[in-house]
Amino acid sequence: MADNSRTRAQLRRAVLSSYFGSVIEYYDFLLYATASAVVFNKVFFSNLDPVIGTIASLGTFTTGYLARPIGGVVFGHFGDLLGRKRMLVITMTMMGVASTLIGILPTYAQIGVWAPILLVVLRVLQGIAVGGEWGGAVLMSAEHATSRRGLWASFTNAGAPSGMVVSTALLTLMGAVTTDAQFLAWGWRIPFLLSVVLLAIGLFVRLKVQETPVFAATRRPTGAPLLEVLRHPRNLLLAIGVGFAAFVAQGTLTTYVLSYAVQAGFARQTVLNAITVSSIGAVLGIIGFSALSDRVGRRPVVLGGAVAVAVVGFLLFPLIDTGSAALLTLAVVLGQSIAHPAMYGPLAALCTELFATRTRYTGASLGYQIAGLGAGIGPVVFAAVAGAGTGVISTVIAACCLLTVVCVLILRESHQDDLAEPVAERLTGVER
Repeated sequence: MADNSRTRAQLRRAVLSSYFGSVIEYYDFLLYATASAVVFNKVFFSNLDPVIGTIASLGTFTTGYLARPIGGVVFGHFGDLLGRKRMLVITMTMMGVASTLIGILPTYAQIGVWAPILLVVLRVLQGIAVGGEWGGAVLMSAEHATSRRGLWASFTNAGAPSGMVVSTALLTLMGAVTTDAQFLAWGWRIPFLLSVVLLAIGLFVRLKVQETPVFAATRRPTGAPLLEVLRHPRNLLLAIGVGFAAFVAQGTLTTYVLSYAVQAGFARQTVLNAITVSSIGAVLGIIGFSALSDRVGRRPVVLGGAVAVAVVGFLLFPLIDTGSAALLTLAVVLGQSIAHPAMYGPLAALCTELFATRTRYTGASLGYQIAGLGAGIGPVVFAAVAGAGTGVISTVIAACCLLTVVCVLILRESHQDDLAEPVAERLTGVER
């Protein structure tokens, strides 16, 4: 009984640590996303035409996503060799320091071209940190769980919209208490500087969690975990294919919609309010759909989400183009609170179930983070092709959802798998 109590206590700590760590990481990461859409083009790219400046600003946002697979490989490698917990302490520290430094970064008017260069460097560090954070955080919950793995692992994914809520709320607050000139001069910096406070709290929580029992009982890999994953690329490719559309949708519903709606005539605050409401709904949606996937399986939930996202993709821009704040809010709520969570929530458990324990950190992180490129590439591509009409954007989103459907149909159901099962079964994906 005492052992069961300790196990439950460690699971609670692991889930809390993973959720809170994810909130902090994505607060910092998505704070940059919001700022890149409404601030950075004026602060760090003030020498460019407004349209080109917006594309360049979103481009720096994309560099963070390009760096995420690097973080997945590096921290996945050492996480599979040395343990999940150690890597999570490092990734959280990296993110907190990088975000704080963005808060004190001089503008283009002050140091010229060095401003955007340093901004890109810090954004890359953010990307590497997030790339290493997600896999370890998910595994801390999933490998501590003895049942309802989808539910417990989903709290890491729920940290993303939670971080969006916090970051958007703080930017909203600063926008409300400052003039436009003050906000551009220093108001936007305050949320970045608060990262150092969140870092201290997060490290306090994280250091209290023990290493996962599944990892502790597993023989360490004798070679490089990445090479072992690449020797059996099927599951890695399927993980990428399943998750790519979810990230394209994520980037569209947050970063690109913010930029698009402001250019369509909406006040910045109106759009931020809509995204905040939808992000709160997304937290509940991610946890709810992930819990459902424990009962009915990962495949039907993700398939339903993919179809729903494709439909929302064709409704999104016509609803925004009406000029109605209520319909704008409805559009992003349908996408971010209902359709997207069905695709995104179960990904945490699904990715962990595709790989063996001794390569799970590397494999799950790499698959998830390569898929995550969709969220970074999507907004930039859509901004560049906006002149061709929103129908093109909606069609691209639908095509990505079709890729998800195909990959999910190829996958076998895994929600009842034992994470401690033999390496060969999990890497080859054979039926038991």
